[in-house]
Amino acid sequence: MNDSIPVTPDPVANPARPSTPLPAGACDSHAHVFDPQGRTPLAPNREYSPSHAPLDRYEALLRHLGFERAVLVQPSVYGTDNSFMVECLETKGPTGDDSFRGIAVVDSSVTDTDLETMQRVGVRGIRINLVYGGGVDLEVLNSLGTRLASLGWHVQFLVDLSKLPDFASRVDDLPVPFVVDHIGHFPARLGPELPAFRDLLGLVREGRAWVKVSGPNRISTRPTAPFDDVRPLVDPLVEANPDRLLFGTDWPHVNLSPPMPDDGDLVDDLANWIPDEAIRQRILVDNPARLYGFDG
Repeated sequence: MNDSIPVTPDPVANPARPSTPLPAGACDSHAHVFDPQGRTPLAPNREYSPSHAPLDRYEALLRHLGFERAVLVQPSVYGTDNSFMVECLETKGPTGDDSFRGIAVVDSSVTDTDLETMQRVGVRGIRINLVYGGGVDLEVLNSLGTRLASLGWHVQFLVDLSKLPDFASRVDDLPVPFVVDHIGHFPARLGPELPAFRDLLGLVREGRAWVKVSGPNRISTRPTAPFDDVRPLVDPLVEANPDRLLFGTDWPHVNLSPPMPDDGDLVDDLANWIPDEAIRQRILVDNPARLYGFDG
């Protein structure tokens, strides 16, 4: 292992149980798992090495928190080698118990056969990484957009909106729906008034963009929950269009330094920010069921 590449600390071993129980069918719409056998090559240009976060440990977390569904996101450390995620989805996706979906990372060399295989096991989109090394960037959409549209897939963006003020114009002609991770990685200290965030609100209001209300610890000025300084970003998103919001734990919280967030606290933050039970039902159950195709 390259000693200059930091290893992500292990996630919290015994997270709190959420104070507010999750509704039936709740979906954790953003998590990563890693090959415990080390068979999957790590990308040489990665920015971190993974912690011990195998599928069975994640499934135990889901049961503990009360989630019944989940979305695995291909981590940047594996580049475009989606084989481990596909292996997990073979038992957890539509060909298995139908509780998981996946988001892949591909480049323009991906074959139609590869895409069809991933579609069969539950992949429903690709991720474009504009933050960490090991991912792929916007250019891949020049050759893949039409193929993704034919599959009914979407594009998921890992992007720091504060560093890409023209994001809205760059995605204007996308032929597929798109999702923005982690509230756009937008530093909470900047507040909701910056033009890039206002642009995101406009895209959400128009139903053109989905946003994951996830990773508040990544954008907060606070080291531990509650991450209340993130709420001024969440409130206008809810007001703009709660039908385009999703929630994810972001487990196992890659590329972070201690203190690692407690996943039960993250679920409680959502309940505190959004006390309306009907809106939480949409964010946790109805919206992911529609976007990821859990209900047909």
